[in-house]
Amino acid sequence: MVAIFVDGDACPVKDEVLKVAVRNQVQVHLVANSWHRNANHPLVHQVVVPETPDAADDWIAEHAGPGDLVVTADILLAARGLENGALVLGPDGRAFTKESIGMKVAMRDLMSELRDQGEVKSGGGGFGKQDRSRFLSAFETAVKNALRSHPTE
Repeated sequence: MVAIFVDGDACPVKDEVLKVAVRNQVQVHLVANSWHRNANHPLVHQVVVPETPDAADDWIAEHAGPGDLVVTADILLAARGLENGALVLGPDGRAFTKESIGMKVAMRDLMSELRDQGEVKSGGGGFGKQDRSRFLSAFETAVKNALRSHPTE
């Protein structure tokens, strides 16, 4: 059975995930270190994890598998999700792939090192309407494809 796992603490597209999940009747696991008031729906399973580093990532990596969808901006969690056979989308709607994840992890490590040395001062750009729209379209397509590939029994 297809399920959706959301790395929920800083996810800017929770509302879009819930809209698509409800429309397609897919279970959502919203994993975060705090409770989300706006996620009260029978299809939403809220998982509150301790406020320790990687607690949400660890929970998602332990539970997501083939046919599932993971929504995260965390590159290391994306790599773990891909290893487990899940489809992984970033909040900008772009899919992480087995072919591209190695380079993304390397770039993440390089940027972290440059920030630590003071060479780079900021993160990425802001999150806008186009990003939200691109995510909604890509996520709807991904959910429909997952449901076709892994029908409920």
